[in-house]
Amino acid sequence: MSAQDFLARRNVSRETLERLSFYKALLDKWNPAINLVSAATLGQVWTRHFLDSAQILDLTRINSGHWADLGSGGGFPGLVLAILAADERPDLKFTLVESDGRKAAFLTTVARELGIVPRVAAERIENLPALRADVLSARALAPMNVLLGFADRHLSPGGLAIFPKGAKYQVEIDQALEEWRFSYEKRPSVTDPDAVILTVGEIAHV
Repeated sequence: MSAQDFLARRNVSRETLERLSFYKALLDKWNPAINLVSAATLGQVWTRHFLDSAQILDLTRINSGHWADLGSGGGFPGLVLAILAADERPDLKFTLVESDGRKAAFLTTVARELGIVPRVAAERIENLPALRADVLSARALAPMNVLLGFADRHLSPGGLAIFPKGAKYQVEIDQALEEWRFSYEKRPSVTDPDAVILTVGEIAHV
């Protein structure tokens, strides 16, 4: 999938497309040294990483406030969301949490080169002061029961968590319900027929 294929499925401004293209170039440059994404998916960045991340923004109506992305890694979904929001929802502020110092340096470099200003927190999620985020996201980071603990700590009252999950999402939900009470809505992923995006709220420990 090329940039033009991406554009056919997710309309963005010319400036946003240029930022994503430059981001991809930096990803190609840095990946051999610090393994930001699987080498097998490097040729599928526009679909597997960019479009997959972009759909998360489209599932929310929040136009301002604080969005925290946990375990951002190479920037998915958090950095992609910050790039899209810079043009589409400029009042949204982002925090990207990544404990690996090399990956955090990559995120900081990309943001600086693209002229966007997410905060990059190079700390462990457990050690961060409560972020009081309005929205919290995490992709391929941990099982649901662990993610809910992070959300309980870092979401503001009434905030929403958004978790992309694979084919075994129902098993994770059932296990999480043994420890947590929460409401959730699931939507099919636009990039993987077996995956879903879970929007989770009203989180409380049992």
